Amino acid sequence: MLNSIKKNRDFVRVYQNGKSYANKYLIMYVYGNNLEENRFGITVSKKVGNSVVRHRVTRLIRESIRLNLDQFEKGFDIVIVARSTAKNRKFFAIESALLHLGKLHHILV
Repeated sequence: MLNSIKKNRDFVRVYQNGKSYANKYLIMYVYGNNLEENRFGITVSKKVGNSVVRHRVTRLIRESIRLNLDQFEKGFDIVIVARSTAKNRKFFAIESALLHLGKLHHILV
């Protein structure tokens, strides 16, 4: 099951204290959480598109996390921000962008 970050203060803590890397479609912030599991937060702003487009991008990101959950090291709060270029992309483009950022952060097993 995917644990998600829900509280604004948790998002703010990751933004302010975490390390970030970006590629063409996504930005990933990572911050240690001292837990035995990862917590994920997904942010898609109105710049990406209307609510239908934003929800589609969110679902693509969530599904690519779900399928690759076992590849991430445990103990991190991870916030993924979708860039406006992500709006017309297929699943595999989003998934490879996510894994690319995981490699940059050195959190892939």
